[in-house]
Amino acid sequence: MKISEFWREFKKSKSVSTDDYLAYSFAVDVDELAQLVLKGKKQATTSLHLFYEIDNEALPQVGAYNIILDSQEQPICITQTKKVYLCRFDEVTAAYAKKEGEGDLSLAYWRKAHLDFFQSECAEIGIEFSPEMLVGCEEFECVFLI
Repeated sequence: MKISEFWREFKKSKSVSTDDYLAYSFAVDVDELAQLVLKGKKQATTSLHLFYEIDNEALPQVGAYNIILDSQEQPICITQTKKVYLCRFDEVTAAYAKKEGEGDLSLAYWRKAHLDFFQSECAEIGIEFSPEMLVGCEEFECVFLI
């Protein structure tokens, strides 16, 4: 199904009037993470704030809609952002790590997985990752799926 068709179905079923949404897939383990959203296990995602600054993009906004795509760029569900905040990487809490829904849901797992990913992202642009760097924490709710 096309993204635009999926969005139309959502608007019709939920009586939503806006056409403002972002369609994206997760950066790693695309299908696995998308399935965690569908199962209700993944209710948060984290990005390195530095890249919002580099790309001159705003942080996600509370109330925003996101179409989650699978690895074939097919829409699988729509989420709505419920909470957004910045904190240092090394200050992310165990409660937040659990909301990410990955691995064994522990803070240790979250830190290892995100450290590896953020180090790789930083290396691509020639900077060194630091645990003091800010991350954007986005909590969301799955509001539509077919």
